[in-house]
Amino acid sequence: MLLGIAPEWIPTLENFVVGRNVELLSALRHALAGTQGERMLYVWGDAGGGKSHLLQASAGLALASGQSAICTCGAVPEAAQVVAVDDVEKLDDEAQVALFALYNRQRENGGMLLVGGRQAPAFLSLREDLRTRLGWGLVYQVHALNDTEKAQALEQHAMARGFELTTEVTTYLLRHGRRDLPALLATLDALDELCLRLKRAASVPLLKEVMRNDQPG
Repeated sequence: MLLGIAPEWIPTLENFVVGRNVELLSALRHALAGTQGERMLYVWGDAGGGKSHLLQASAGLALASGQSAICTCGAVPEAAQVVAVDDVEKLDDEAQVALFALYNRQRENGGMLLVGGRQAPAFLSLREDLRTRLGWGLVYQVHALNDTEKAQALEQHAMARGFELTTEVTTYLLRHGRRDLPALLATLDALDELCLRLKRAASVPLLKEVMRNDQPG
């Protein structure tokens, strides 16, 4: 039996691999600290690019600092000092009305609203008044990582789980694995579990076995 002794990996602003998102990360930190006037931010980018990581990390940092905070995906929560809403394009008509009201309430009360989506506000299939509001605040595209930055993220993730990732394993995973970072990290987690079960170090042959077992059918 494999004991659940691997440390839980929690998204934070510290373990986010910045890449070309330096300005975005700085804006988030200032908004959370209340050191800039604008506290309405919209972040967008492809799946696996890191926007969900940033939303969850921002809510977590707010909670750690003693603020009320909540992060949801494809739904609109009640108001809090910091509210993060991911996958805004999935909101139905009723939820869009709720988000419009929440936007106005957060602005009136000095709260922070962080919204994430797949596209820039102008291209969202949402009601016009909501789409306009989302474009009023700070808007940032989350730029995907290149292979060098992905390698850094994988090594950082392995270190957090307590095992060493060799250059050979990292290179093979980036060359033959799926391109999005969440899928790469999931493969790495599966490799770690297999290594623990077999009491062996991470290697390319074990990685091949993990990736073969992950193939559909």
